[in-house]
Amino acid sequence: MVNFLIQLSKNQIFMAVLVAWFIAQCAKVFLGIVTERKFNFRWFVDTGGMPSSHAATVSALATAVCIKYGVTSSIFAVTLVFAWIIMMDAQGFRRSVGKQAETLNVILDDIYWKKVVKEEKLRELLGHTPVEVLIGTAIGVLVAIIFMEIS
Repeated sequence: MVNFLIQLSKNQIFMAVLVAWFIAQCAKVFLGIVTERKFNFRWFVDTGGMPSSHAATVSALATAVCIKYGVTSSIFAVTLVFAWIIMMDAQGFRRSVGKQAETLNVILDDIYWKKVVKEEKLRELLGHTPVEVLIGTAIGVLVAIIFMEIS
């Protein structure tokens, strides 16, 4: 297991993706502290919010693969399509599910206050706005470019 981790740490592409994810998640925590004036560890591991760590990771992956193997490589085509699907999902389907959860929570609050049924609230912050995806993508691309040049 230790040998596997050592070998994995030498993989430039994987490390670029990991660093992009980490920076995006740390940015969420920082922005949460600034706006909420408190620390919440869930900001580091939860989905949704600014910036999109989904977009940061897949754009770092596609960019690092492009730098290493070239824009005409099959593996770049695969990672580019993969990144596109993930980013569209992050701002489309998952965002819609989050809005539905928000609506259902309003309904549950109404039911609760009328003492009819008590239900567990749904998580509302599931998806991303287009701006959150764009900023996450920029983080991923920049991290991959810098990381691939340094390594």
